[in-house]
Amino acid sequence: MDATHKAKLAQGRADARSVKAYLEFLENNKPKRGRRRTKDSINARLGVIETELASASPLARLNLFQEQTDLHEELEAMGRKVDGTELRAGFIEAAGRYAESKGIQRAAFKQMGIDAQTLREAGIK
Repeated sequence: MDATHKAKLAQGRADARSVKAYLEFLENNKPKRGRRRTKDSINARLGVIETELASASPLARLNLFQEQTDLHEELEAMGRKVDGTELRAGFIEAAGRYAESKGIQRAAFKQMGIDAQTLREAGIK
C-alpha cells in the first residue's frame, strides 16, 4: 500500500467521523414533541415533589427522588447553549466526499434532518 492510498483511507475515515458527529449532534438536539417545559413549571413540580416526599412510601420516595434528580438536570440543561457550529463546518467540508464515495444521495441526508442550505454548502446536489 503506497502513501497516496494510505492518505485516501485516512481522509475517508476523517470524513466519516465528521459526518457521524454532525448527525449525532442533530439527533441529540432535535426538538421534542409536546409542550415545552419552562423553568417555572419545573420549579412548581419540584415544590410538589417536596410536599409528596413527606408522606410517600419508601418505593414512592425512591421514584420521587429520581424525578427530582431528572428535573434538576433538565433545569441545568436549559441554561446551557448548544453550539454545533464547528460540527456543521466539519460536515460541510466532508459530506460531499463522503456522499460521493458511499453513493449517498441528497434525499437520504434530507431524511436525516440536514437542511437544504447545509447540503448546498457541502456541495451535495
